[in-house]
Amino acid sequence: MKFQIEDVTVYFPYEHIYPEQYQYMLDLKRALDSSPSGTGAGHCLLEMPTGTGKTVALLSLILSYSLSKSPSLKLLYCTRTVHEMEKTLAELKHLLPHLPPSSSHRLLALGLSSRKNLCVNPSVIGTSSATTRDSVDSGCRRLTASWVRARAAEDTSVPTCSFFENYERVSAAEAVLLPPGVYTLEDLRGFGRAKGWCPYFLARHMIRLANVVVYSYQYLLDPKVAGVISREMQRECVVVFDEAHNIDNVCIEALSVSIRKQTLDGASRNLSRIAQEIERFEAQDAGRLRAEYNRLVEGLAQRGNLPISDTWLANPALPDDILKEAVPGNIRRAERFLAVLRRLVQYLKGRLQAERVETEGPVAFVASVRSQAGIDEKTLKFCYDRLHSLMLTLEITDTDEFLHIQTVCDFATLVGTYTRGFSIIIEPFDERMPHIPDPVLQLSCHDASLAIKPVFDRFQSVIITSGTLSPIDLYPRLLNFNPVISRSFTMSLTRDCICPMILTRGSDQLPVSTKFDMRSDPGVVRNYGRLLLEMVAAVPDGIVCFFVSYSYMDGIVNSWNEMGILQDIMQHKLVFIETQDVVETTLALDNYRKACDCGRGAVFFSVARGKVAEGIDFDRHYGRLVIMFGIPFQYTLSRILLSRLEYLRETFQIKEGDFLTFDALRQAAQCVGRVIRSKADYGMMIFADKRYAVYTRHDKRSKLPGWILSHLHDAHLNLSTDMALHIAREFLRKMAQPYNKAGVGGKKTLLSQEDLEKMGEGNVEMS
Repeated sequence: MKFQIEDVTVYFPYEHIYPEQYQYMLDLKRALDSSPSGTGAGHCLLEMPTGTGKTVALLSLILSYSLSKSPSLKLLYCTRTVHEMEKTLAELKHLLPHLPPSSSHRLLALGLSSRKNLCVNPSVIGTSSATTRDSVDSGCRRLTASWVRARAAEDTSVPTCSFFENYERVSAAEAVLLPPGVYTLEDLRGFGRAKGWCPYFLARHMIRLANVVVYSYQYLLDPKVAGVISREMQRECVVVFDEAHNIDNVCIEALSVSIRKQTLDGASRNLSRIAQEIERFEAQDAGRLRAEYNRLVEGLAQRGNLPISDTWLANPALPDDILKEAVPGNIRRAERFLAVLRRLVQYLKGRLQAERVETEGPVAFVASVRSQAGIDEKTLKFCYDRLHSLMLTLEITDTDEFLHIQTVCDFATLVGTYTRGFSIIIEPFDERMPHIPDPVLQLSCHDASLAIKPVFDRFQSVIITSGTLSPIDLYPRLLNFNPVISRSFTMSLTRDCICPMILTRGSDQLPVSTKFDMRSDPGVVRNYGRLLLEMVAAVPDGIVCFFVSYSYMDGIVNSWNEMGILQDIMQHKLVFIETQDVVETTLALDNYRKACDCGRGAVFFSVARGKVAEGIDFDRHYGRLVIMFGIPFQYTLSRILLSRLEYLRETFQIKEGDFLTFDALRQAAQCVGRVIRSKADYGMMIFADKRYAVYTRHDKRSKLPGWILSHLHDAHLNLSTDMALHIAREFLRKMAQPYNKAGVGGKKTLLSQEDLEKMGEGNVEMS
């Protein structure tokens, strides 16, 4: 359908629209209006309930806005996973026929992912070693590097990639290689096979010309990737970070580095291999090393001048922090640079031998490196780019074998560049397993605003959205920006199809909690087991249980097994468990769905912050009930977390308790939100911990999203197991009754084009 939002004609692919979708589009449009090209910043924070069509609302409004007001506007849509990327592109395919023909025939939208997801060359992806992204990247470079292709021109026995060669030939003659349309990763692979062109480099080439690009967060937030992929994007872009409830953690991980003993041992082997390559080149082609030295005297080679197949990861520091000057004289010669790296690796090995935990800032660490290893701050800053230059000169293609020395240089460049917002933490062992030596040196970033600041500064509108952003007021402080609109929407429903409950005690009236001093109590363990046992007997189809950690889940499942509770549960439903192995978990999920499909019913045990909690939907009969056992706080004795809490307190005046509660509750909301994925769905949520009901300064309950709180009735705030069972039975009986999906009376939960026109006259009341 087609309707007006102020001065923009919106093209929407469905006959009806939810009231909250309309309000969401309205706020989105006003945010875009607040940032006309070249002025202002139309950034916004929008929390939209799960299952209310957030993605299609975003796509419809932004594309319609572009058609009406800003034809040059480009959409960069960032997702966390490939699965979410494919879902976004599928929605876009559905929207395309509903746009005006003159526009839909010119629209180009595509997804971009790693070589691992786009490569079609059997000699690269068909090998047993092509199991990781780095191994596929390396396999690609062995066939496409400029020096490999130069040798192949003289010696036809040298293997190259026919897909890349064909792409190079046509890209040199034509700028536009993809006809208009929407291309998923599978579409790109199919197009590449049909034409004989490389889909990965084709997508890299076309993102500059596309109207819509869907790719991973890292392509904008991680400086190493963004410097290669996204450097040519113009200011006239709307950036969307979807499912962005953990965006602060993504920003921090992009600028953090961990070094273990294995890393340093691998780096030493890498340096020996590089030394051998230098000796070989000095004997065979010393001119290349001299040419590199001369180039470094003048300044590093500009990355933009490199062939596309030679581009490596960019500098790990943010663009504004990279030194624009010549490389220091002491590392221009390859041998001297290797000597510097050897001293650095030896110094780090010495630091890893610490017998107690050590924490220090970058300034103190750099001073220690200078005094003990003789390496100054400026030399550290240039390590990453100098290594890149040397590996290109030495024509090294198997970059996956050099990940260890890359990690060390990554660390050196970051620690030499930044003086605030970071800590170096050396731990001789994991405090949870103190008897197992596992030394680790971590450069930990504490300031999420560092990685995202270039995105806010560079693009005219950045939209951060998710179903679970509450408490929404903490994000502007964590990311250090001022949104023009910050809003949380509720869900308009014709029936109460969400039933959240807070369970504080078992049938024996003993309180339940995963508080550290209570979690091992046999009474708590038994009451949690009895709760699940009662629910599996009463609730049909699938039940999902989330625990606060893997170790807690292992312990409580073992206890239930010893008590005989697990065997009783399996009389009613099959039990499947998430593990830390991705393949095992995927198999368990497939079998869980099969058990639900065939009517046997199943229970899935999962962990907050795990793979399942973040990206897997349990809609319809796959999830009629989700139980959150406890509150998923982070491990509060973690040195990294303690350093970050101290930084947040000193820099942004965010109290430790406020941040820990905020972080735990967004994870809990993300877990329980898996159960509702559309308005036609229904499900129950049980928060099983007495702390959800307690009202204190760090109140837990009020931090939950508004769309959950609006259905949390006062009578459901302090329940025992038998009371929760009674409410569950009543709820399921109520959900079995027929209902009017469009709403009754004056309250509408589905709006037609006619309703939207009447709204302007004030005749329709939105639920």
